[in-house]
Amino acid sequence: MNGRIVAGGLVALALVAGGAMWYLQEYAFYEPVTLGAEGPRATQIRLTPVGGGPAEAIPVEDFEAIDAGSSPIRFRACFRTPLSLPMLTETFAIYDNPTPLNAPYWFDCFDARAIDAALSEGEAIAFLAERDIHPGVDRVVAVFPDGRAYAWHQLNGTLAD
Repeated sequence: MNGRIVAGGLVALALVAGGAMWYLQEYAFYEPVTLGAEGPRATQIRLTPVGGGPAEAIPVEDFEAIDAGSSPIRFRACFRTPLSLPMLTETFAIYDNPTPLNAPYWFDCFDARAIDAALSEGEAIAFLAERDIHPGVDRVVAVFPDGRAYAWHQLNGTLAD
């Protein structure tokens, strides 16, 4: 009888801990990001020119983004840009080896698998938005021919031993 109580307590504790871990990964810490230059959770979408130099802001519409202060790679954004892919590829640096990271399931405008598949098949092009936006982390922007665009933060390997 005592063993059942202990086992039941352990199972209940594991369920509570698992639920807390799921909540912390999917919901906690995330906050909406606004488009602009001011505010604690404001950002601009910039791309780095082909020849280097400071990143330049691009026009953005229908912006939706989230970020979390708990990790530099939790940033995800969905938006549209009126700039054409030919103009973007002539002006801004292409990003090698883009790897979109999964977003929380409730941030449904960002589908990392679909973005990755489009990048792999050449249906979208990834650009270097900003190198070292955090130490060892780049911001990457993937743009589709119809103007849909997605941004995320990705480790760049500069902090590896």
